[in-house]
Amino acid sequence: MWDNQDTLEVTGISANGVNVNICIYAFKYTQSREEENILSIHNDWRENRPAQDEPPSALPPGTSAPDFTLHSTPDQSVSLSDFRGQPVILAFYPADWSPVCGDQMALYNEVLPEFRRFNAELIGISVDGVWCHAAFAKNRNLHFPLLADFEPKGTVAKRYGVYRRPDGTSERALFVLDAQGIIRWSYVSPVGINPGADGILTALEALKTEETSQ
Repeated sequence: MWDNQDTLEVTGISANGVNVNICIYAFKYTQSREEENILSIHNDWRENRPAQDEPPSALPPGTSAPDFTLHSTPDQSVSLSDFRGQPVILAFYPADWSPVCGDQMALYNEVLPEFRRFNAELIGISVDGVWCHAAFAKNRNLHFPLLADFEPKGTVAKRYGVYRRPDGTSERALFVLDAQGIIRWSYVSPVGINPGADGILTALEALKTEETSQ
């Protein structure tokens, strides 16, 4: 919408010496309420639309797990490929300090000896930053890495199909990978429910049985 903002009169002299008055009109464009609403809807759609390579849901068993590198501390990074040759448990969770996330990570900390009985490495991942992870891990006395899927926000969660765009967090999702980096079990829990460790242990036991039989 164009509104008349100001008028400026300028007096000058032409080539033949005659005074000439010129009026200059300045206009300012103001968005209407309807245009603002349309722009807001477009921006929301652009920010929340899935990327072209983003799966519509959690990656299923049989899929090769996408590699990634994320910070575990401000000056240290961890890559999924670092653990090639052993089973890996990826535990995506929404946020440090939330009651359900705290209970879930504390449970996994207690079950670590069982995970390691299968030579499995546990990795926690959320969109929190490294300093938030450091404080949370210290408070909960956690003995496994928490990786910051922080910036670009949720990049790894998106690649695994477990990013909650309306909330800007990851799903509460679990993946068990075999020694070759293939997803052998995945599960997305309701965000408010602690999925526990039984599904993880069952998947690891199945992996061990399969390896033994070969």
